Amino acid sequence: MSFWTRHQVFEKNSIILVVGILLVIAIGGLVEITPLFYLKSTIEKVDGVRPYTPLELAGRNVYVREGCYLCHSQMVRPLRDEVERYGHFSLAAESMFDHPFQWGSKRTGPDLARVGAKYSDDWHVTHLTNPRAIVPQSVMPGYPFLSRNEVDPDTIADHMRTLRTVGVPYTDDQIASAGADMRAQADPENAGTDAFNKRYAKAVVRNFDGKVGTPTEMDALIAYLQMLGTLVDFKIYNEKANLR
Repeated sequence: MSFWTRHQVFEKNSIILVVGILLVIAIGGLVEITPLFYLKSTIEKVDGVRPYTPLELAGRNVYVREGCYLCHSQMVRPLRDEVERYGHFSLAAESMFDHPFQWGSKRTGPDLARVGAKYSDDWHVTHLTNPRAIVPQSVMPGYPFLSRNEVDPDTIADHMRTLRTVGVPYTDDQIASAGADMRAQADPENAGTDAFNKRYAKAVVRNFDGKVGTPTEMDALIAYLQMLGTLVDFKIYNEKANLR
């Protein structure tokens, strides 16, 4: 009996065909799902990745609130054109503390996964205030009100406490110091800067919007943007790739 003759059994009997489809799906599902029961984590640990600082977290909240993810993705795919334009492809560990993640599904504007340290703070202030001052053909709306809206250092600890319940490893010390740390990151002259630097490795401390006083939403959003893609030393991964 040939293959085609045996295959006619499925073609002529819908019940057998449905059973066969379900069997194939079940086998495929078991192959995909079974490893998850004995793997502690599907995310490879990467040196340098840390939870957001209070100011960066406040900036991320502004980013989500204003719907920035609708036009800007934060995931560089492992395709040659994307890697050459944006940098090393995204690692799962880079999004492990994102709730929700900001991978996005559309790029009206460029991907922002590697935007950190690419532009100056002044560039970001100008771009967020009036995008057409930087890119004349931009369709991005302006956000001048961010410079007027102050962030609330007294509520950020609640955000961190909530994130800890879903797995973000904020310590009691980090949560207790959240308000002070938020002010310290936006003020290099703040007495709490040293303590802040010990709690958050590789965190940038400076006056992001150039204004004195309580940090603004502009400070927070720029702090968030300036850290994207800066925590991982991708030279190590590039060197490994070259050795291969």
